[in-house]
Amino acid sequence: MDLFIYLFVALFSVLNPIGTVPIFVGLTQNDTKKERSRISLWTAINVFIILIVSFFIGQYVLIFFGISIDALRIAGGIIIVNSGFSLLSGKFTKKRGISKKAETDAQKRNDIALTPLAIPMLAGPGSISLLIAFYQEHNETMEIIISSFAILAIAFTIFIILRSAHYLAKILGASGIVAISRIVGFIVIAIGIQYIVSAIINIIKTNL
Repeated sequence: MDLFIYLFVALFSVLNPIGTVPIFVGLTQNDTKKERSRISLWTAINVFIILIVSFFIGQYVLIFFGISIDALRIAGGIIIVNSGFSLLSGKFTKKRGISKKAETDAQKRNDIALTPLAIPMLAGPGSISLLIAFYQEHNETMEIIISSFAILAIAFTIFIILRSAHYLAKILGASGIVAISRIVGFIVIAIGIQYIVSAIINIIKTNL
């Protein structure tokens, strides 16, 4: 249970689905309730597929390119810390690659579930590197099963949040969403720094 909670909280912090609410509202403001539910569902499915593939296949990508797990932790940690600072500074959407032009173009497309919602708004380099590193440390059968359920749970949470996005936007307001994003940003920075510190300590121990 501790493993499930740890991975769920880490993914929730890095993905920050609450921070996606304003973008989702803006992109779906002219859609029907049924269409919003469909987009929410497919966004969650796309995120689940991206994360689960990263979790199971990521290690082979590292082997193919000759990248050590410590190098991945440091690179992933830097990306995660950068995302955290973006949340704290209120520049989250810009850092995620969602400019005004991209948002306008997305509104003209028939389906936005894959891009820009699933990628790059939710499942980005930070969450992918987090899962690859996590698999290296937790690859026993039961740990893999628990981790898979945690990924499924975060996907389901994303579906619920996006499906309720217009309602949440009214309740929380812009200031409420910003406040939550900044709190999450602080946690994200801590997660990123922990990854970097762990990698540096492991490198030092290996070379002693």
